[in-house]
Amino acid sequence: MSPQANHKGATEVTPLLAASEEGPTFQANEEVIAIHAHDPDTTIHENADADANGHAVAEDDEDQSLPMLQIFLLCYGRLMEPIAFFSIFPFISKMIEEVGGTKEEDVGFYAGLIESLFSLTQMTFMILWGRIADKFGRKPVLVVSLAGVSVAAALFGFSTSIWQMVVFRCLAGLLAGNVVTIRVLLSENSTAKTQARAFSLFAFAGNLGIFLGPVIGGACSNPADQYPRVFGHVQLFKDYPYALSSLVTGSFGISATILCALFVKETLHSTKEKNHVDPPLSTLEVIKSPGVPTVLFLYGFSAVIGLAYTAIAPVFWFTSVPLGGFGFSPMQISLFLALAGMSQAVWVLLVFPPLQHRINTGGVLRLAGVIWPLGFAAQPLCNVLLRRHWQAAFWTVATVLNILLSAVAMGYTGVQLALNDIAPSRNVLGTLNAVGLALNSGIRAVCPALFASLYALSVGKQILAGYLIFLILFAMAAVWGAATLWLPEKAKGKIQKKTVVASEGDA
Repeated sequence: MSPQANHKGATEVTPLLAASEEGPTFQANEEVIAIHAHDPDTTIHENADADANGHAVAEDDEDQSLPMLQIFLLCYGRLMEPIAFFSIFPFISKMIEEVGGTKEEDVGFYAGLIESLFSLTQMTFMILWGRIADKFGRKPVLVVSLAGVSVAAALFGFSTSIWQMVVFRCLAGLLAGNVVTIRVLLSENSTAKTQARAFSLFAFAGNLGIFLGPVIGGACSNPADQYPRVFGHVQLFKDYPYALSSLVTGSFGISATILCALFVKETLHSTKEKNHVDPPLSTLEVIKSPGVPTVLFLYGFSAVIGLAYTAIAPVFWFTSVPLGGFGFSPMQISLFLALAGMSQAVWVLLVFPPLQHRINTGGVLRLAGVIWPLGFAAQPLCNVLLRRHWQAAFWTVATVLNILLSAVAMGYTGVQLALNDIAPSRNVLGTLNAVGLALNSGIRAVCPALFASLYALSVGKQILAGYLIFLILFAMAAVWGAATLWLPEKAKGKIQKKTVVASEGDA
């Protein structure tokens, strides 16, 4: 039985379960009217949902059905991927220089190569993990991949050459099937009303992992020098100065592996029982299913724009005012990054769930499609304010703009919900999410370097006074915003209040 099954005698069916062409399947987001033939005046129950048999289910009951222990465990497991990915960032350059005996001018090349290979390896094997999860189960893939990534992350700090660093990093990318299965398990543990809350917690966990990764990497690297009283006499950390960072990361992953192995519940079996009439679909058939290409475009293009802005924002803030930037100090950049991170957490945790419930997923995406291009267009305005020495106006506009652009984080969560909702069958949620994540991994391998280079060209040549990059981002965001108008009806996540007439027997 799924976590949503058998709640007060009713079986809930989420909108993630698409109707089969070979048999009728109840859609939880469709309006249901059950008319009792013998009593046309039967009382109408407002704000009620219906189960698969058309019986009334209280709206509050559906909201309460989110299994918080499962959600917590999945979000805890979610932390591993960003921690493993970002924990090496503080020391990777120094490690390459020391371990690899690399010249300083070549460090950047090898650092970029290692990170790109992680994403490319992840992209190559992501769909395979999704297919395995759809065939053999979500939980086995989750546990095996979490354990594998944990071991690979732990071994990275013991590398004694660049090729070993590449091998361990690629191994972590190869085994990153947990990224797929956690999304699927969240989908299958939530309903039409609760999925926004579930994925807002998922997004928050991802942001928390992005924060914790560099902290772990920086605080635990070279402990013999950083903390001589504690680790100064430990020969292991003298021989392997980055081992402690990797061991802490790996230990975190092992704890997540054990907890998930013990307490996470399998959801595939109940899904197959409900969808037993659905024929198996190939990956290509999933991609070509109605509405899927449109949602995958929005999913992938949002990643392109987001990664592009993430790559150029710190450099743009650092760039001097005459060249088109803000001229920020490292401390000011850190404060703006912290403000953006906190703002994203507030938008995703507190604003997104009720907003999605009110205006549905499509409405949230259209809102993001308006904020994004306007936010990019306003960036050069901030530089103009600095050029005119209007400091008070600059800080007001730039701060508000930073908070407002952070609201686009709701759009990232929204496209994830749309991807779940457009699945042709719940049996292929793993495959479809794997396709989306493989696309994301490929984009992550290319976009940062590409847009950083475009920014350097824009500033170096002073094309459009250094604002060319924001013209490009504005155009891209405008295209994305326009594309949200073609979001398939099935992916809009509309939650309609049902009008259900209960029969005498139900009363």
